[in-house]
Amino acid sequence: MLRYMTAGESHGKCLIAILDGMVAGLKIEIPFVNNELKRRQQGYGRGDRMAIESDKAQIVSGLRKQVTIGSPITMVIANKDSSIDRLPPVTCARPGHADLVGSLKYNFKDARNALERSSARETAARTAIGAVCKIFLSKFNIKIKSRTIMIGGIWANGEKDKLVLERITTAKRKKDTLGGIFEVISTGLPPGLGSFSSADKKLDAALAGSLMSIQAIKGVEVGLGFRSAEEFGSNVHDAIYYDKKRGFYRNTNNAGGIEGGISNGEAIVLRCAMKPISTLMDPLDSVDLNTKRPQKAATERSDICAVQAAGVVAEAVVAFELAKAMLAKFGGDSLIESKRNFEGYIKQVKRA
Repeated sequence: MLRYMTAGESHGKCLIAILDGMVAGLKIEIPFVNNELKRRQQGYGRGDRMAIESDKAQIVSGLRKQVTIGSPITMVIANKDSSIDRLPPVTCARPGHADLVGSLKYNFKDARNALERSSARETAARTAIGAVCKIFLSKFNIKIKSRTIMIGGIWANGEKDKLVLERITTAKRKKDTLGGIFEVISTGLPPGLGSFSSADKKLDAALAGSLMSIQAIKGVEVGLGFRSAEEFGSNVHDAIYYDKKRGFYRNTNNAGGIEGGISNGEAIVLRCAMKPISTLMDPLDSVDLNTKRPQKAATERSDICAVQAAGVVAEAVVAFELAKAMLAKFGGDSLIESKRNFEGYIKQVKRA
């Protein structure tokens, strides 16, 4: 079974990502992994931290001569700003962040113990994991991409849309932050990933859960999503057709590529709503954790808007879930074995 774990704090020495269960025989292009990390750092509205860090992954286990050998893959991303032990305590929790609830849960008097791990800096490790999974998926001609749809109520026409950039500039001037909506599209998937047999085997449930685990994500929809609640069924469900050359096909994809918890062969279309960043340079009211007196919330170096970057992270978690589903369906301890099983299944589907 494919699984992963990340470790490390925002201002600690490094972030660590461990991916276990990846097949042997997969060549890992380090420049591709590092380019994915670079993509995560881009986007108008990112904070000063992005000018400090230049994320690069060092793979310290699981490869021999750049090829996977079936053992856990460990990646290390060093933090240039590793000042965790020198940073001041945080006692005035930021609304919307894990500061207060984390401190209550773990009995902290200093919210920095919570915010260092709950920080979105952790997503650099998940982006590296997703990059390896993307390389695996590419061997089956499966591709994943993301795009920004809306930022701060302004529907975007690309990441450099003039109105969007102006909206972010306004938020910065007001010492405020913005969220938005992005879309992740996965193409080239076969029908049959996931299962309707048990709740924990449903592909859409796994994807939604992983996307909701990304910091600041507050909503996920598949395909037509919430709009399907407004329509008659005749306008929502995708009619099925058959052609000897194409096999079964649809002319629409309102289901977003998943029916009954199973991929149906169409593109998987997912959208996420990201709330505004919790750290405000003009902070909201809060209470000191120790004195219980009212104060303004703490301020930390942060982004104004990170919707574009969140889309890259979403690509990574989607890549992991799809790679996991592929290996659950086709198995294999080596890439050759997985591809052989995959090709046999595709022939079976075409004969159906």
